[in-house]
Amino acid sequence: MSVPVASLLGARGADAGLDFDLLAGAAGLERVITLPYAQKTGLALAGFDEYLRPGRVLVFGESEVRYLERMGADDRPRALLQLFARDFPCVVLTLGLEPPADLLVEAERAGVPVLRTRATTPTAIARLTLLLEDRMAAREVLHGVLLDILGLGVLITGESGIGKSECALDLVCRGHRLVADDTVEVKVRGESVLIGSCPEMTRHYVEIRGLGLVNVTDLFGVAATRSSKRIELVVQLERWEMGREYDRLGLTVEASELLGVAVPLIRMPVAPGRNVAMLVEVAARNTLLRSHGRHAARLLAGRLEDRLARAAERQDDAGLEED
Repeated sequence: MSVPVASLLGARGADAGLDFDLLAGAAGLERVITLPYAQKTGLALAGFDEYLRPGRVLVFGESEVRYLERMGADDRPRALLQLFARDFPCVVLTLGLEPPADLLVEAERAGVPVLRTRATTPTAIARLTLLLEDRMAAREVLHGVLLDILGLGVLITGESGIGKSECALDLVCRGHRLVADDTVEVKVRGESVLIGSCPEMTRHYVEIRGLGLVNVTDLFGVAATRSSKRIELVVQLERWEMGREYDRLGLTVEASELLGVAVPLIRMPVAPGRNVAMLVEVAARNTLLRSHGRHAARLLAGRLEDRLARAAERQDDAGLEED
């Protein structure tokens, strides 16, 4: 994934708290950023530029600007010419600093955009990294329902018409929060964190067969919804099949792979008379307990193994006494 420098300007940058101004290098706005982590390699101005990485934004703070100002009239253009010969997408000036004229001249000549923000250097780097990570994240659109159940992000999947939306509405009535119904946008953050959200157009809406569309916020209040949530459990609803074997102990933990990230998976058979919403809530509670080391099935299996071991020891002792 890559992001053009031009996308940092305007509303997107302002929303991130950066509000960039373009000072020079407009011809290079289509240059692309391929890595979300900014680099602040001031030594590049002194000729040690081998550590500059292509595709990463170069950040100049007060120390770099003051260093340029103290350089001689002949040395500064030479250092900047060598700097802009390297392949990086743009330069970001922080603190609203006024750059030396030579910096703008060489940037214009090289076609490298120079952007300026009033944010401090650490703040600018942190916000820019978050913005770029979000823009570069791998994405996928899934058919399902995403809810926040007791702080756990639960993605409910299953074939169309199996009752996902009805289950979600029942869970909202129980005090849990809806994130997305029918269409869930999933993206990866930090290589191992899955974030699910709802498209803006259908946010807060649920489709119930026989009722049509209902707005969860209007019915239950703003506390019944949220805009996004980390996905930590997948519950797959499946139609009950007579004669099929289903997991009755829970000793083995299945996983569903979403965008290369493994997420715990529970297959939930659906049949008339089963309270699916209650079962999904219990599954979420059980997952939370397991994350804290309380695995009910394994604890019971451990007790059984201990009892069998003690019984075997008593038999061995009895056999020794008879001998």
